[in-house]
Amino acid sequence: MTVNSEARQKVYGTLLANALLRWETLVTLMVTLILFLFVGDVSLPFIEWQPWFWLALGGLAEAVLVATTLADPEAAEQALAEDFEREYDLRNIRNRISRERLRDAFEYRRNMLKLADAARGAMRTRKRTLISDINDWIAHMYNLANRIDYFEDNDLAARDLQQVPRKIAEVKRLIMNDKNEQTRRDRMQQLELLQKQLMSLEASARTIKRAEIHLESTLSALGTVYAQMSLLGTKDTGSTRGQRLSIEIKDEIDKLQDTIDAMDEVQFYSQQFNGDLLSAIDEEIDNDESLDRAERMTRQRLSTEGEDSGADLAARADEDRHLAQRQR
Repeated sequence: MTVNSEARQKVYGTLLANALLRWETLVTLMVTLILFLFVGDVSLPFIEWQPWFWLALGGLAEAVLVATTLADPEAAEQALAEDFEREYDLRNIRNRISRERLRDAFEYRRNMLKLADAARGAMRTRKRTLISDINDWIAHMYNLANRIDYFEDNDLAARDLQQVPRKIAEVKRLIMNDKNEQTRRDRMQQLELLQKQLMSLEASARTIKRAEIHLESTLSALGTVYAQMSLLGTKDTGSTRGQRLSIEIKDEIDKLQDTIDAMDEVQFYSQQFNGDLLSAIDEEIDNDESLDRAERMTRQRLSTEGEDSGADLAARADEDRHLAQRQR
């Protein structure tokens, strides 16, 4: 389901609320209550008037008012525009550049709405259809800006991007100078993990840069579409120019979605790598603990054997002394 379709489903609730809060609704309610309370005797042929008839008539009048509001395309489009900008609140975007790009995109959209309002007939319908696609376009820009915020807010990744290269250089130096085969193997495993971590961090940094560039380029494309839409005339309602505009808009939406998918994929593999890294660290800790236990057991065994050897030597020394005394 497109973003615009979802928004249209929500907008009828907004229209209903607007209809119930209009001044006409207040007037209808007040007049109905006055008639119900103070005008009870109405002479009509063939009808015995009842006070609750006023309530029924007031309810009928309000129903007509609400139905008229819901059926009014102007009111629907206005409510849709207001609801769209409330849903994609720029205050939720922390990156200043992304926020400025989106602010410009919303300005283009408002100007497109003015172009549609100024048009008539089939051209008006055509331009409103294009704006529906523009809503999807801006929604994808907003989602991309959210992804940029997420990556930039990762302070730990920014710190690691500076520290991991230094750690790699240090581990390489230690490997070159280490003569112990076991510790060299351990450091080689550590180096491999650090290199994979650096690759993940660099991929994230490249993805953020690509997203920022794409956000800027897609805004330029949106400005081009606005300029082309302003040139559409009455004779272009069914022409290839309008169809070409629709294709260009959908192409831009697809490109934005590809960038969003790429960022999600980088995030997924980054999380997966972090999980593997933690597992590897836990495994190394377990190995270290096993080595420590083995070393302690070896020391204990050697210590016990040393004590036993000392006792044998003492016993043999006593036997030698007794033998020497007997010989004397």
